[in-house]
Amino acid sequence: MSATLNAGRTRAALRTSARVSGELLLVLVAAAVVLWVLGRMWSVVWPLIVGLLLTTLTWPPTRFLRRRGLAPALAASLVTVLFLLVAAGTVALIAVPVASEAGELTDGVAEGVQRLREWAAGPPLNIDDAQIADAFDTATARIQDSAGAIATTAVTGVSTVFSGVVTAVLALFLMFFFLKDGPRFLPWLGRQLPGRLATDVPAVAERCWLTLGSFVRSQALVGLIDAVLIGLGLWILDVPLVLPLSVLTFVSAFVPIVGALFAGFVAVLIALVSNGLTDALLVLAVIVVVQQLEGNVFQPMIQSRGLGLHAAVVLLAVTLGGALSGIVGSLLAVPVAAMIAVVWNYLREQLSDPQPAPRADGSST
Repeated sequence: MSATLNAGRTRAALRTSARVSGELLLVLVAAAVVLWVLGRMWSVVWPLIVGLLLTTLTWPPTRFLRRRGLAPALAASLVTVLFLLVAAGTVALIAVPVASEAGELTDGVAEGVQRLREWAAGPPLNIDDAQIADAFDTATARIQDSAGAIATTAVTGVSTVFSGVVTAVLALFLMFFFLKDGPRFLPWLGRQLPGRLATDVPAVAERCWLTLGSFVRSQALVGLIDAVLIGLGLWILDVPLVLPLSVLTFVSAFVPIVGALFAGFVAVLIALVSNGLTDALLVLAVIVVVQQLEGNVFQPMIQSRGLGLHAAVVLLAVTLGGALSGIVGSLLAVPVAAMIAVVWNYLREQLSDPQPAPRADGSST
């Protein structure tokens, strides 16, 4: 005979479920409102995030100079100028060798196009020059018909570039002020908040700052591993411009998905026009293998250790962030997940009962 349900316990379970569901719904509504507000303020929030990320890179030398007696403004100014010089040197390290090889690369592109036409003219395609000319004329006509859409896209692209420049300038200014006045921020924040918030909010902010620094350092380590492995493959295959391509790979590692695709495309293109199709395919294979190792092994392992997150959580966070917000979501997914973990752990610490002190015989009191 089956047991009958207890009416009192059933009603209590339903009331508890309804209360928990209502509270959870309120939390989700509050989170949605916060996200909506952040979206409306994105033109300010995004430079602030970039400025904080840059500050995590430049704070160690600033701290070193301040400990040696330099004034905060002077230390921040020196480090900001040094950062700009390093950024300019990185661009020069990529651009100058590429410019010196521009003539050979141009000849290689022309030769590659000619090889492609010869290959298309042979079996199994058997495409002659007349068909290529007709296809070119058709493409030209379509481009002319789509002139309005192309113009709109061009204007959008110019606007995006301009927005990126403004974001970079604002981020640099914010980085300077963070370096100059950062240590005074948490004490000031504590004085502005009432009651227990004066202690809790600065404590959580400090932990989030340390977590953000761990994220940037781990991302730099992942980029360095990518650059070394891909650069080694390019060197073995005798592809030109190994050093610029390695530097480009390292820098692009800070931009998820698109950075890797762009660096890989450049490396494969240079291998194609300089060494031929076989080496280009080998370079593509090296890049695919390294990127797979990065996304599924190196990045989850390194970031999970530095951020205190499980490797599976890192992988799922990047996937979810990319699905929700594209490139920006992929970039911010891991630090956001790590900061959520920081807040959760802090709340658990504050809400947990204190551990009983052990007695002399080893048992708890």
